[in-house]
Amino acid sequence: MKTTEADARTRVAHDLAVSVAAALREDLEQQERVTLVLSGGSTPKPFMQALSRMTLAWSRVDITLADERWVATDHDDSNDRFVRTHMMINAAAEARFHPLVNEASTPEAGAEEVGQRLAALTWPASVVVLGMGGDGHTASLFPDSAELGDGLESEALVIAAHAPSVGQPRISLTRDRLMRSHRRYLHLNGGDKKAVLANAMAGSDRHELPIRAFLDAPLALYWAP
Repeated sequence: MKTTEADARTRVAHDLAVSVAAALREDLEQQERVTLVLSGGSTPKPFMQALSRMTLAWSRVDITLADERWVATDHDDSNDRFVRTHMMINAAAEARFHPLVNEASTPEAGAEEVGQRLAALTWPASVVVLGMGGDGHTASLFPDSAELGDGLESEALVIAAHAPSVGQPRISLTRDRLMRSHRRYLHLNGGDKKAVLANAMAGSDRHELPIRAFLDAPLALYWAP
């Protein structure tokens, strides 16, 4: 029977979920709590749903996001809403979720409080799961963002981020914080994303394709057509 594109994406998402669950279990044998950093977007939906059904000590897992749009948590574009809908279910409902937004009117005004909350989690993170856009961005580290330099070079935990290519203001973990992790995974679908990643691997300018900033350390790729 011919494997369809949807079948391939479901299989890769499941394989990633198995790997992440195994990593969390391994770290939970050595420490009381672990941190899992996830990304939003459409690609992670089947991965999150598969991971949510995995058996492990979810009550000792803290989950947060690599980045977030500065919108209400019930907004259609909210990564918070996406994670609560597709990840904080089944067995994983026992985990603790830590949002990247608060009641402040802007990410600049809210970033300090968010950073303080996230600093209290267990670092290095056990697992960081990244995605990548067609422009080579990951988290909210966009090539056309005025804050890209801070996002790539700052030792802050989070930064406010704006980019002409996206409509809403954002908050994002910095490269420094995302790299403070035992394991990093990159989850991609489609030939176009594969081509962008190939260009990133062949180049050196982090500001042109920000994903390049994560290729100088181990990064496990989970890709489906």
